[in-house]
Amino acid sequence: METKKWKILGIQQVAIGGTDKGRLSSLWSGVFNIPVVNTYKSANENVDEDILQLGSGPYAVEIDLMQPIDAEKSPKVHVPTLNHIGLWVDDLEACVADLTEQRMRFTPGGIRKGASGYDVCFIHPKGNDDFPLSGEGVLIELVQAPAAVISALSATE
Repeated sequence: METKKWKILGIQQVAIGGTDKGRLSSLWSGVFNIPVVNTYKSANENVDEDILQLGSGPYAVEIDLMQPIDAEKSPKVHVPTLNHIGLWVDDLEACVADLTEQRMRFTPGGIRKGASGYDVCFIHPKGNDDFPLSGEGVLIELVQAPAAVISALSATE
């Protein structure tokens, strides 16, 4: 059995979309009292988001509350409402290379800097003839874990 050069360490984020980020924030930040730690806006990604943080240190999980800048344009960050899940990866480049070799379909854009400053890459929710492996209906964000997260989450094994 071949040993992988990379490993999924844990959940990095859950992204929730809606047409009114204020209503999402009323629930998640207001009612649940989860603090907003950052904001991010990108016309290319059609997103205006608040980044909340549940927990602290290497065990923190982001909750991204996203609304589209233009609800008629793609990507439609509010459809589906549970937009995507982010997973910490200890070696993103090795992971993407390995999964590409296995014919995993990725979204356009490749590895790039994400909203929180980490390198990211997205697994497409749907496969195609050339790349049949996919997220099986779920958009999955692979996120390069920083050293502190790798150390903390690797120690829990």
